Amino acid sequence: MRHGKKFNHLGRTADHRRAMLANMAISLIMHKRITTTLAKAKALKKYVEPLITRSKDDSTNSRRVVFSYLQNKEALKELFGVVAQKVGDRPGGYTRIIKLGFRQGDAAEKAFIELVDFDENMLKTAKAEKKTRRSRKSAPKAEAAAPAVEEAPKAEEAVAEEAKAE
Repeated sequence: MRHGKKFNHLGRTADHRRAMLANMAISLIMHKRITTTLAKAKALKKYVEPLITRSKDDSTNSRRVVFSYLQNKEALKELFGVVAQKVGDRPGGYTRIIKLGFRQGDAAEKAFIELVDFDENMLKTAKAEKKTRRSRKSAPKAEAAAPAVEEAPKAEEAVAEEAKAE
């Protein structure tokens, strides 16, 4: 019986599952986004988020612990260098899972998992929203008031010139 065993075994032995999740974690760290099935993405999220949290503290012990999971020097350098620098102030939630639909062959639900701080499209929209919010509060009032005052005398002058011409 499997009482109290709550994580997804993914239909694999423990060694196979551990190796697969380590390989997927390396790919995620190196490429910042990977496409997989939804079940594997959810399992990977539980696997990789503690490693990213551990990378925020760049100590010898942290590096050894993370290396025991990943077994890849290049991924370790990337994680403790670029990734840790980007997620340094984030308190958690380093990955995002987005569903892509169903695979045609076996109808498995597909998804991609990505590191949140490395998605350029989402960062651009977030910056654009911030700019529009700021401009609505301060800039349009000052800019709109000044041109309206300037345009009113010009309009009166144009009416006065037309009256003289008649």
